[in-house]
Amino acid sequence: MSCFSCLAAAAAADDHGKHGPGEMSRMEVLIENYLKKNAGRGRKNKKQEGGRGRGESKTVAAISFAFRELDWATDAFKETNLIGEGGFGRVVAVKQLNHDGHQGFQEFVTEVLMLSLLHHSNLVNLIGYCTDGEQRLLVYEYMPMGSLEDHLFGDPRTRMNKGGGGLGGLNWISRMKIAAGAARGLEYLHCKANPPVIYRDLKSANILLDNDFNPKLSDFGLAKLGPVGDNTHVSTRVMGTYGYCAPEYAMSGKLTLKSDIYSFGVVLLELITGRKAIDFTRKQGEQNLVSWARAFLSDRKKFKQMIDPRLRGSYPVRSMHHAICITAMCLQDQPIFRPHVHDIVVALDYIVSQSLLEFDKHGRLSSVTLTHHN
Repeated sequence: MSCFSCLAAAAAADDHGKHGPGEMSRMEVLIENYLKKNAGRGRKNKKQEGGRGRGESKTVAAISFAFRELDWATDAFKETNLIGEGGFGRVVAVKQLNHDGHQGFQEFVTEVLMLSLLHHSNLVNLIGYCTDGEQRLLVYEYMPMGSLEDHLFGDPRTRMNKGGGGLGGLNWISRMKIAAGAARGLEYLHCKANPPVIYRDLKSANILLDNDFNPKLSDFGLAKLGPVGDNTHVSTRVMGTYGYCAPEYAMSGKLTLKSDIYSFGVVLLELITGRKAIDFTRKQGEQNLVSWARAFLSDRKKFKQMIDPRLRGSYPVRSMHHAICITAMCLQDQPIFRPHVHDIVVALDYIVSQSLLEFDKHGRLSSVTLTHHN
């Protein structure tokens, strides 16, 4: 959430914040001790675990840390500190609340509650939190490849350092795999969570990537429980990020599951075009991505003009057209005409499988279905 500043996790176990090969960092030692002390707590029994669906993970209670423990583990919150692999098997990131404003505290509480209850392979994992005095901190698994936003719009040198393809950015299959994974995370929130959860802040900056570029939705400070029973919507203050909000929500404050579908359509549009949802560096008429794209989405003959030139034509035409059609459906002005998230997951999984078929063992597309741009 925007009210947090991201701090890299703990450096090392010795007095100087360094550790040798095979040694655990301070944060890992801290977490290991908690896990040993609280072994078995907050975990589902075997009967409960047997009912988990695709991507759903074990429920492990978030750890309540003391501030002095996190201060020690992060070496007084030095931004240069980053832990490596260790006994806990993952790296960790700590986010510290900005104390300005009541809204930030509400988002903190919401995020802790949501991520303590919701567990899926496409949702970021909350390891613990701290509520000592006025201190408010969250401890997450660290996502080493950064965000989707980093790879689509960040410095090319940064993308190359993170394995994102440098000047070329993400390739077609990587983009569709990320979209499919993000859709599965959203499907869990909408269909498996009870009551359903409206994410409300779906954007490329909140889709984080692990070492294998598997996506995880993050930042649940704005999430809301969805309508239940005969209710069709939830009325709330308009929150979220400009450029991603569904038009009916922005105008009326009426929030539905289909509001998330619109936001997902904007992310798909970013993946296809390589353009930001809002970009004031572009000329008039092109600053709002959805508004700019409308003319192309409504005319199949113009599809080619909206595709990210960094893909250099390396994509299956049919799969690209399918992706653009899904995007257009998600961006319908009327919520009722937007697709259900399950249908989006099925469609994107199909696009990924068909795209993979077009690539041979060396990662090349079949020339039969490949379109080339000069």
